[in-house]
Order: sequence, then C-alpha cells, then structure tokens
Amino acid sequence: MGERLDKIKPASGFAHFVHYLLLGLLPALVFVFVRLDFVPLAVALILLSKWRMFAVKPRHWITNIRANGVDIIVGLSLLIFMVHSGSQAVQLLWAVGYALWLILLKPRSSTVAIMVQALLAQTLGLTAVFLNWGAAPVIGLVPLSWLVCYVAARHFFTAFDEPMTRFFSDLWGYFAAAMVWVLSHWLLFYGVVAQPTLLLTVIGTSIGSIYYLEQNDRLSVLLRRQLVFLMLAVVVVVLIFSKWSNSSI
Repeated sequence: MGERLDKIKPASGFAHFVHYLLLGLLPALVFVFVRLDFVPLAVALILLSKWRMFAVKPRHWITNIRANGVDIIVGLSLLIFMVHSGSQAVQLLWAVGYALWLILLKPRSSTVAIMVQALLAQTLGLTAVFLNWGAAPVIGLVPLSWLVCYVAARHFFTAFDEPMTRFFSDLWGYFAAAMVWVLSHWLLFYGVVAQPTLLLTVIGTSIGSIYYLEQNDRLSVLLRRQLVFLMLAVVVVVLIFSKWSNSSI
C-alpha cells in the first residue's frame, strides 16, 4: 500500500513541476533547520513527510511503515551527516544528495534500483548509527543495527518473488546484530566508517549479488566461487590488519 501511494504522482505539465519542486523543498528545509540548529524540527519534518503511511486504515500502518522504512533511514542518516559536518558546503552537499535520492533513485522500481536502494540504506544507516551513537552502550547499538539491516533486507527482497522473505530478513538482521554485539567490544573506525559497517556492507553486497545472479540464471559455479573468495578475502584482510589494541573514533 505504501509503495503504491509513493508511485501516485503527476506524469507531466505544471503538476509534474510542482511535484518535483516539493520533493526538492524537503532537503532544502532540512538544510535550513540544521543551519539554524533546529535539528529536532528537521527530524520531525522528515517523519511528517511520510504522513501518507497513516492515511489508510490502521491495519495497514505496519505494512506502510515497513514499505517506507528505507526512505526514512536514508533521510535521517543524511540529516545526521549534515549535523556532523564541519562546514556549510559539506552540509549543502548532503542536502543535494538527499534531493537526488528523493527525485532520481527512490521513485525507481526496477530490480537493480531496489537492490541499490537497499544497499545504500543499509550502508548509510549503519554509518549514521555508529557516527552518532558510536560511544553508546552495546545494548543500544545492537537493536539499531538490527533494525537498519532488517529493513534493508525486507526492501531488497521486494524486488523478487521470494516466499521466504521474512525468514531471510530476520536471519540477516540477527546476523548483523550478532556481529555488532561482538565487534562493538573493540569498535574500530576507518575514518568515519565503523568496522561493522564495512564488514556488513561487503558481506551484504556479495550475498545480494549472488542471490540476484542466481535468480536470473546467470550464476555459474566459477562466478560464485570468485564472489565468495573475494568476500572472504576482504573480511580476512580487514580482521587481520586491524589494530585491535587501539580503537579510534
């Protein structure tokens, strides 16, 4: 239901122009609120922009929230990046990125576009979680990480006729939560990217690519071995060459 509502938009003419103008207005207002240090208002604005989720009977609310979860994660993540940016120019770049997400990427419904949306939401969401709450107790980081990865996985599987969507999404969410629980005891950062974010991005991208190729009958035994080897090689390199005695933020 939420996805169908998002696709209801004018195709041409003045209404089409107004539609894109309103989409671009949201990032602009978020940018202004951040500059004025009204961050709670920016958060409220992003959430209120999804009011159509509740313009239906209550029994559809959970479904709509889940369908719009990726969009909410991306919006709040880019807001967090704006807050943590040191200059107005960088904040403006994040606002432009948010506008591009809303206007160019979010409306697309092809299989590849949905996969990119899910991967981007997971990467940005996890980066924002550790950037903003990296010093928080494990009991806070674990559920936030689970939520981001679960929502991203559910969105990923909407591109496929997968009967075990709920199971696979739960499995990925639990795997991410377990990894964060272990690695957050020695939380390492590579610039602004936390180690769990890097590893989950590499693993998630590899598994997602294998799944996509398998669903489209394009996955050979050799290609599967190459993808698995590449994934394991990156994970091993990251784990071996990390300075476990010195975590940095």
